[in-house]
Amino acid sequence: MAAVTRDLPDLAAMEAFGARLAAKIRAGDVIALSGPLGAGKTTLARAILQGAGHRGEVPSPTFTLIEMYDALDPPVAHADFYRLDNPAEAEELGLDDYREGAVLIAEWPERAGGFAHEPACLAIDISFDATGRKAIVEPGTDWLGRVP
Repeated sequence: MAAVTRDLPDLAAMEAFGARLAAKIRAGDVIALSGPLGAGKTTLARAILQGAGHRGEVPSPTFTLIEMYDALDPPVAHADFYRLDNPAEAEELGLDDYREGAVLIAEWPERAGGFAHEPACLAIDISFDATGRKAIVEPGTDWLGRVP
């Protein structure tokens, strides 16, 4: 499947897109969120977590690097790799352990070596445009038929 574009003109559109994504996630999935600072990666991650049933704060994992949401079904690991200098650091964090049986929402995935080569990766590049934001969504093969 080719990349699709989703217009996200406001917060309500971002939240609705996150809720649609949350309805499609399965254990083993990776949602890789790319884009410049301030584009809305964390906002979309929060919307996905809330759509998956999380009720409460969703802190940005910029400093903790990974926040785990074990109570969700499937569990979700929300990671922010902005502060990594080398992709090997993701392995040192025990990323594979966090991913076991869970969904990974990865902000700044390229700093962890990227995930686009994985069949269960849904790569989303968020950018600014004249009407707000847009998301270019590129699904791995495991996402075919599930892209909202």
